[in-house]
Amino acid sequence: MEAKTLFDKIWDAHVVHQVDGGPNVLYIDRHFIHEVTSPVAFLGLEKRGLKVYRPQQTTATPDHNVPTINQHLAIKDELSRNQLDTLSNNCEKHNISIYALNHKWHGIVHVVGPELGLTQPGMTIVCGDSHTSTHGAFGCVAFGIGTSEVEMVLASQCILQPKPKKMRIVVEGELKTGVTAKDIALYIISKISTSGGTGHFIEFGGSAIRSLSMEGRMTLCNMSIECGARGGMIAPDEKTFEYVKGREFAPKGADWDKAIEKWKELYTDVDAVFDSELLFWADDIEPMITYGTNPGMGIKITDKIPTGEDLKGTDRISFEKSLSYMGFKPGESILGKAVDYIFVGSCTNGRIEDLRAFASFVKGKKKADNITAWIVPGSKQVEQQAIKEGIVDILHEAGFEFRQPGCSACLAMNDDKIPAGKYAIATSNRNFEGRQGPGARTMLASPLVAAAAAVTGVITDPRTLM
Repeated sequence: MEAKTLFDKIWDAHVVHQVDGGPNVLYIDRHFIHEVTSPVAFLGLEKRGLKVYRPQQTTATPDHNVPTINQHLAIKDELSRNQLDTLSNNCEKHNISIYALNHKWHGIVHVVGPELGLTQPGMTIVCGDSHTSTHGAFGCVAFGIGTSEVEMVLASQCILQPKPKKMRIVVEGELKTGVTAKDIALYIISKISTSGGTGHFIEFGGSAIRSLSMEGRMTLCNMSIECGARGGMIAPDEKTFEYVKGREFAPKGADWDKAIEKWKELYTDVDAVFDSELLFWADDIEPMITYGTNPGMGIKITDKIPTGEDLKGTDRISFEKSLSYMGFKPGESILGKAVDYIFVGSCTNGRIEDLRAFASFVKGKKKADNITAWIVPGSKQVEQQAIKEGIVDILHEAGFEFRQPGCSACLAMNDDKIPAGKYAIATSNRNFEGRQGPGARTMLASPLVAAAAAVTGVITDPRTLM
């Protein structure tokens, strides 16, 4: 029998039809929707007089436009309010489960899916959101789709999709103190660039990857698309099964035993061939931070900003433009730079472990006076857990504001915007010009790097305070 990669095993098992010389018709197990990319898809269905084909396989939760304070009040912004109402109306009309604002399971779509056990190994998962790659942490083929494709899945539970190439990225060794999954992601992207994974689906492997918790794996897979990949995935193991077990929508009893049997077959065969393979060593990875305007412009926090001397043509122009926007100079150290805002949250780092890491770091310390900090849980369940564990009390004592669930400052589609010219350290996934508000200057980092800056007021190596 032909040796197959994990990706091939899942993809091939879901191909309904192969178009001659064209894409695959791929069956989708789980479809997540939110308020931004679904309204036009539902309009398309109505125009064609179609119903949602398998509503029980679609799950909705609003996240991008929701406010993160006073969620019990009516949403002030008319556009945001309209988008949330439209999502609720469409779900009611088509009999789709929705975890609306204030529902006990409300939250960011890529946090809610895994914590409810809707995300399970071996699935194909799509959502009209690029960071759907998060679910690949469970050994899923999960990827973002456009609005017309959202309509396609609603109408047929299938999608037309060319099969991507395959890449394996292995990280071997033991991670150093203060180094997190976010640092692994930013390190890899800094090495291979924001286009290094283009056209590929990445499988992450190696001892450093296996050592990560499920939440760490989700962070890494979430960031896989920032190097241009279609998605990222990690083979399921005992950690995966332990995480899924007992969750709301996880298989129960005899169904669980059957599922586990099937999930244990989800690994890359020894002789399977990838189109591209890369190896990195955990020992080379340190706490990272970005200095520019894409996630590939990252350095070890103790390094200096590159001089850009080796760049030519448009690369050089782009580099200079980026530094000009950020107000940084080539060759200077990033340590000690003043920061204005701290944002901890998003589908990248808004889970309970992220909040635990931040809280344990700031415990007994005080927020720096120059810092405005938004600590935003990824879901209602994360919020409740943080209250239960006393994390919220620690944050309040240290002078931090704990907000309510939502995408928040990750993408400035709600009220949480970083003002123009201000510097923010964000635990989210993107730092493009204006991503967190017009003129905002964003540096991406882990919750530990964010915590160190939050208490010192400047960019600080968290290891010096640990």
